[in-house]
Amino acid sequence: MAKVIDFNAPSRLISRANFHYAWVIVAVLAAVQIVALSINFAGGVLVQPLADSEGQFGFSLSNIGASFGLYFLTAAALAPVAGWLGDRYGARKMMLLGAIWYGLVLVAVAYMNSAWQLLIVFGVMRGAVQAIFMVPLMAAVSTWFRRSLGMGTGVLWAASGVGPFVMSPLLGNLLVTIGWQSTFLIIGLVAGLVILLLAVLFRDRPQDLGLNPYGMTDDEPLERRMASDLESLRVKVFNSHVRRTRAFWNLPAIHGLGCAGHGIVLLFTVPLAVSRGVSLVDAAWILGILSLVSISSRLLTPIIAERHGTKTVMASCLVIQGLSVIYLFFAQSPLDFYIFAAIFGIGFGGEWTGYLVINRQYFGTGPMGRVYGWQMSGALLGHAFVSFVAGVMLDLTGTYNSIIALSLFASLGGAIVTMLLEPTSHMLIGDWEETLPTEARSELSPDTAGASD
Repeated sequence: MAKVIDFNAPSRLISRANFHYAWVIVAVLAAVQIVALSINFAGGVLVQPLADSEGQFGFSLSNIGASFGLYFLTAAALAPVAGWLGDRYGARKMMLLGAIWYGLVLVAVAYMNSAWQLLIVFGVMRGAVQAIFMVPLMAAVSTWFRRSLGMGTGVLWAASGVGPFVMSPLLGNLLVTIGWQSTFLIIGLVAGLVILLLAVLFRDRPQDLGLNPYGMTDDEPLERRMASDLESLRVKVFNSHVRRTRAFWNLPAIHGLGCAGHGIVLLFTVPLAVSRGVSLVDAAWILGILSLVSISSRLLTPIIAERHGTKTVMASCLVIQGLSVIYLFFAQSPLDFYIFAAIFGIGFGGEWTGYLVINRQYFGTGPMGRVYGWQMSGALLGHAFVSFVAGVMLDLTGTYNSIIALSLFASLGGAIVTMLLEPTSHMLIGDWEETLPTEARSELSPDTAGASD
């Protein structure tokens, strides 16, 4: 008789250990971030090889900017859809789908050779898979933590900062030594396989293993699994209440402005440095240092935000991110760019890592897939806008100063809108479950443990 492989065995084994399985989920998602999203944050390393007129491609900066713009635009359009699919079918199934699709897309990137393929494969197809990794998987984190979500989120984002730190110089060296095709074939095949293996350990919620969320006390009732029609009703009612708040509309706008500010830096600082005489390999370290420094603020921002409120922390990081780009007007040597990266990394790491925490403070423990999806849609639209506009501005003006100014104003604009948010000291929709029939309620008392701003 053939032996049946039990894919739940690793999860059951680890759940018997002396630490909570929520930290396994954090580790799994951090690994997914490192494997699947590092190319996004290291994307600036790819601009020079794609634009090199004596290289394999020789694409215009407008075409390259448009491809990144389509990537972000596609991901923005599909982010709410991915959130809905995650709420409906579960994040684990989305993870399996994303692993297969990601591997196939990067293999296709390896073989592209024309401008239209750059737009479709590197842009649209790559954007579709990133929506899966950015939304339902990250939204699933909140279901594993009743308390200490800030710590869990901080550890997740801090660990994921390792990816760009490694990927940026690795991409630069691989592209120089083995070329474009071999680089993306290796990354695509390895990444797809690794994410498939990580899915073995991933679970959508603690109830799948008979566990309570991390930080839940013995006197609190375990949120039960409900029939699919009741789960759908909960999602519908929760989202209808969320949409009535000002924060629902302001948070995607803030995310968009913040991402527009750092999107320009991530995409165009490396070619800016190369244009000022820095080698591609040395310039790649700019993004590496930026990501390394950002690990500290990625870790600390959600923790501080959970304890003291998110508004001030996010606004401060946006101000640091904005003001630091002024240094790029004058940077010339590799050292200048490395100093800029170290300062910018502090603001960059903190301005976007508090969203899961502020969602908990505003909206409690409801189904967050669509809410987070809309916020990620705003973020990706910010990236898409500057990718399109910055490439055109560079082709028209021939100078980087205009897009540096655009980055400055976007980040400072995000800081202003952040300070207009409601206080996080209390939930905005604490009574939303009272509009549900009794059988659809979670039996959990409203979580009013916010933080003052």
